[in-house]
Amino acid sequence: MDLAEGSAANPDYLPYLAEPSKPVFRPPPGAVDAHCHVFGPAAVFPFSPRRKYTPVDAPAETLFALRDHLGLSRNVIVQATCHGSDNAAVLDAIARSGGRARGVAVVEADITPDALADLHRGGVRGVRFNFLKRLVGDAPKDDYVRIAQLIAEMGWHTVVYFESAELADLGPFISALPGVIVIDHMGRPDIAQGLSGDGFLRVLDLMDSDPRFWIKVSCPERLSVTGPPYDDVVPFARLLVERFPDRVLWGTDWPHPNMRSHMPDEGMLVDMIPRIAVTAAAQRKLLVDNPMRLYWPEEAGA
Repeated sequence: MDLAEGSAANPDYLPYLAEPSKPVFRPPPGAVDAHCHVFGPAAVFPFSPRRKYTPVDAPAETLFALRDHLGLSRNVIVQATCHGSDNAAVLDAIARSGGRARGVAVVEADITPDALADLHRGGVRGVRFNFLKRLVGDAPKDDYVRIAQLIAEMGWHTVVYFESAELADLGPFISALPGVIVIDHMGRPDIAQGLSGDGFLRVLDLMDSDPRFWIKVSCPERLSVTGPPYDDVVPFARLLVERFPDRVLWGTDWPHPNMRSHMPDEGMLVDMIPRIAVTAAAQRKLLVDNPMRLYWPEEAGA
């Protein structure tokens, strides 16, 4: 497979692999990549002037080619900070997906119910709140509360992105948000501390304390200390899948924005799935049943 289009070198971060491997593991029919992105093309969908990094172009057609190459069926496309609150690239990709994509948006504090309704018609089902200071500075918490209240009324969910070390201070605020809350990338625990590290224990406590919390077992490439094949991350993801089987999601994070150490092979990421979800039943929940309930509830269980 050749995904070379749009993957030209960029000084800000590594380009995605032009030829990812074909995974050995075959995902179950209907499997969803529940966390991925589209970038640009910048000539059509310009990047935000306030962005903290500049990605390479990673257009919808390349994402959909990767989806098919990996044996997946659907995508949840998450708005990343490089496009700010202009969700046009995400909406365009959803419109071109033939019903096989949904979206998670980033919106401004003054978003109106009518504008949210437009996003809903465009296939958006959630809003992302980013608490990583290196990407957004200080999170506008008051704005987040207003947005969360509006989207909860629509049946959407909130996606929260944070470092687990910040959870001692952040946990009460996040827990007070209304509606379903999805934690990105396992809460970014410090893998070097092991399963008993303070940050990861706080993530587990949050998940245990409230059934409204879901979590993505994604991004081993960002969390690993040892690097590919990310053996050190497997116990964290497996524990989450086994402990919260009905509230876990998986995604590739393609095209892996802001990666500098190495660029992961998506075929390898898919082949990690049976290592973290070790039964067919667990794999189906992780890849099909759970994301369908959250993003395509009108089809779930049909």
